[in-house]
Amino acid sequence: MLVRAITAPGLRRWCRSRRGAAAACFPLGRALLGVRGAEAAVFLQGLLTNDVTQLVAAGDAPPALYAHALNVQGRCLYDVILYRLHGSTAEEPHILLECDSSVLDSIQKHLKLYKIRRKVTITPCPDLSLWAVIPGEQPGDASSLPKSADRAVLLTPDPRAEVMGWRLIAKKGANLSEIIPGSQVGDVQDYHRHRYKQGIPEGVKDLPPGVALPLESNLAFMNGISFTKGCYIGQELTARTHHMGVIRKRLLPVRFPAPLPSPGVPEGAEILTESGKPAGKFRAGGGELGIALLRLAHVNEPLCINLAGDRVKLSATTPEWWPKAAAK
Repeated sequence: MLVRAITAPGLRRWCRSRRGAAAACFPLGRALLGVRGAEAAVFLQGLLTNDVTQLVAAGDAPPALYAHALNVQGRCLYDVILYRLHGSTAEEPHILLECDSSVLDSIQKHLKLYKIRRKVTITPCPDLSLWAVIPGEQPGDASSLPKSADRAVLLTPDPRAEVMGWRLIAKKGANLSEIIPGSQVGDVQDYHRHRYKQGIPEGVKDLPPGVALPLESNLAFMNGISFTKGCYIGQELTARTHHMGVIRKRLLPVRFPAPLPSPGVPEGAEILTESGKPAGKFRAGGGELGIALLRLAHVNEPLCINLAGDRVKLSATTPEWWPKAAAK
């Protein structure tokens, strides 16, 4: 079997921690790639912003890491989450890489371009499904052990932010209510609304390849970068920006007074202050919620966007999960 199933005791601990709260499970349109081999972590280390060697370190290795793959100009190509599937350092390193499904082919080509002679295999995992698990507030029955624990590959906190709940990887066709008792399958649009409300970018619409800058995209806030790991593609601009300590624009959640009529706001539409000064660019959204790259100097001002000849108002907020001094 390609993957290692999470143990029943691990699921028991998770269920016990969520007792009294029903969880919503959202099927994600994200793809999974298996990266396996003796040099898997070393290979990914030179391509990603985070310290991938943590996944193969002895001791208390993290089960998941968030990272970006950058181009040579230091701009984001792919946002990824890495999952450790091997159980110990005695086993062959086995890492799952989660990415936007629309860039699955291009990320495979990107990885294979740099693979050269490394002892690594890169294969898609169409037999696996990926779910976001967001804890709820309604009572739920989480007291019994799952009946199909062997169908859960991995259940781990989302490494980006606590507000994003958990990531679940399961076999295709698995019964989620058996893996997480009391859970319900939710509409994936509600998951995206939750992301936008928290200002969490995900995928190529929120992070346009070759356009988005990692620190403006709050990569450091989401535990997605190591400033001590050494060289990787695109490191120079990112490290220089970090050490200068000046980031004038950031991705922020935005809200419109009411849901916008279809087709909504075009991606990349310009956001203006009330006086007409450029304040930023709209990235993506749904209904009355969205995410935008905004100049921090204008975050607390009234904002607007020109839509079909009308000036539509919107407001931006600083997420509560950010570091306290982040917007200064």
